[in-house]
Amino acid sequence: MNIRNFSIIAHIDHGKSTLADRLLEFTSEITRSHHAQVLDAMDLERERGITIKAKAVRLNYTANDGQTYQLNLIDTPGHVDFTYEVSRVLAACEGCLLLVDASQGVEAQTLSNYELTRQHKLKVIPVINKIDLKQADVSKTQHQIEKILKISEEPLLVSAKQNTGIENVINAILEKISAPSGDTKKPLKALVFDSHYDSFRGVIIYIRIFEGQISSGEKVLFFSSGEKFDVEEVGFFRIQNPSAPAGRQKINKLSAGEVGYIILGIKDIHKIRIGDTITSAENPTSSAHPGYKELKPFVFCGLYPVQPGDYDNLTKAIGKLHLEDSAFFYQPETSAALGFGYRCGFLGLLHMDIVKERLQREFDLNLIITSPNVKYRIKCIDNSRPVTGKTGNAAIIEIENPSKFPERQFIEKIYEPYILATFVLPSQFVGNVMSLCEGKRADFLDMVYITEEKVKLTYEMPLSEAIVDFYDKLKSVSSGYASFDYELSDYKESQLIKLDVLVNNESVDTLSVVVHRSNAEFYGRKIVEKLRGLIPRQMFEIPIQAAISGKIIARENVRAIRKDVIAKCYGGDITRKRKLLEKQKEGKKKMKQFGNVSIPQEAFLAVLRLEE
Repeated sequence: MNIRNFSIIAHIDHGKSTLADRLLEFTSEITRSHHAQVLDAMDLERERGITIKAKAVRLNYTANDGQTYQLNLIDTPGHVDFTYEVSRVLAACEGCLLLVDASQGVEAQTLSNYELTRQHKLKVIPVINKIDLKQADVSKTQHQIEKILKISEEPLLVSAKQNTGIENVINAILEKISAPSGDTKKPLKALVFDSHYDSFRGVIIYIRIFEGQISSGEKVLFFSSGEKFDVEEVGFFRIQNPSAPAGRQKINKLSAGEVGYIILGIKDIHKIRIGDTITSAENPTSSAHPGYKELKPFVFCGLYPVQPGDYDNLTKAIGKLHLEDSAFFYQPETSAALGFGYRCGFLGLLHMDIVKERLQREFDLNLIITSPNVKYRIKCIDNSRPVTGKTGNAAIIEIENPSKFPERQFIEKIYEPYILATFVLPSQFVGNVMSLCEGKRADFLDMVYITEEKVKLTYEMPLSEAIVDFYDKLKSVSSGYASFDYELSDYKESQLIKLDVLVNNESVDTLSVVVHRSNAEFYGRKIVEKLRGLIPRQMFEIPIQAAISGKIIARENVRAIRKDVIAKCYGGDITRKRKLLEKQKEGKKKMKQFGNVSIPQEAFLAVLRLEE
């Protein structure tokens, strides 16, 4: 079987998309006249220089021995927030290219991605890229690959930008990555590893065939739900032109070992589950493919439409986007200040930002996003509340929305999530990074010198301290050289308290935050100072307060706009002026009592930028 299924994995900005371009050119799928980074089709990917969405494309290549090979390349993201995309892709491959920048060496996400390949038992081909750079140190990078990753195989040396060594990469894929095993005569077993929504055809389902074959016109069923559908179209993805970077190529059938797509005419997006197994309705397989581990989101926020009438559009948009990105979770939520919206969970702050941007750009929505937070566990003495587990007379509840926190008298203990953070950085920045971590309540675990110039640091730190501006500060204190990777560790008891924000003596639930007791006063003062400059002035004075359990710890006032009501009084009795001023005073008092304060979107983002 002349098929090779492989992916490219790397730390962010190590040249993965550029290498994909060279492979496409070498196999004559595109020419140099195409724009760079062909597989990065989204505007966001091009603007930010990162891969957000995994892409599947088929390459046909005739080797020197005259045999034609089918190469199924699935490109992957490199940022830690999109690790789930990488994990799903690896389940559909037999091997991968592990790309390392010759000027940067092994980074944190390189380690993380390599661990994923070991879990899936894939063949790994090490590739050192950017060997043409002046600062490239090939021998040191080779040493790091051997010492850190324990790969003794000689790495391939390439420069994707200069088109050097690409033929060696293709030959290594053919020689070292095994052909997929699978019997076309067995019952159909196909893994759903991705999907997206097409306005005309409905859901386009990405599949990898492990056993059997599938063709248009036959009837298939989803293993998890048992629902049956007729196959309308079968095909694979191929580069067609610059305006359609991953176009569909219709064929008669897909067989065991191949990667492609099917169209079943499904318009209801909720009938698709990533990781499901598709099999024949007439001759079903006896067991499903293992699928994927259910991911738990780390970071939570609220998404609300600026215009309440856009709620239905948001509902449709968020469902369609979830087809392409099953790593985020969403459920309906109502806020007294913002109306109807959704509570969403993400794998990180960048993931959250990307989802929000895609909803706004691709579906023409104007959204308000509340400040991000994490999921807490609370030991609560009120057993009437919904529980996930019980100990004695107490109940353990999980809450990710600060506004839903129980009253203080019901809380016995609060536990917050901790992460195991790994940093890879040059040795001269160790002191700066350690100081940053200590300021974020992190606990030092380990320090290993990979080489004389490169160090790996391991810390355990609260996730809440890492989700706002930690990554930016890390890049700042390390001049951009430190890399960061993390995984959820455990929940630990912590001295956390809920900080309420009151505007005009009314609590605004969407501005509530959970902070460590030692930082409460600092956060409270920063929040009210921010809001004072963001909330527009009214005809009455607006008090902005930060409170803990009803106790005010910080206050700022937005001064009232004063109308000069006595400007029209020229001379005359002073009592007339006093009468007008008293009337104005009474009016302002009534306004303050019954008036509504409009809080702009920037106010809800203020917590994100507390320490800027």
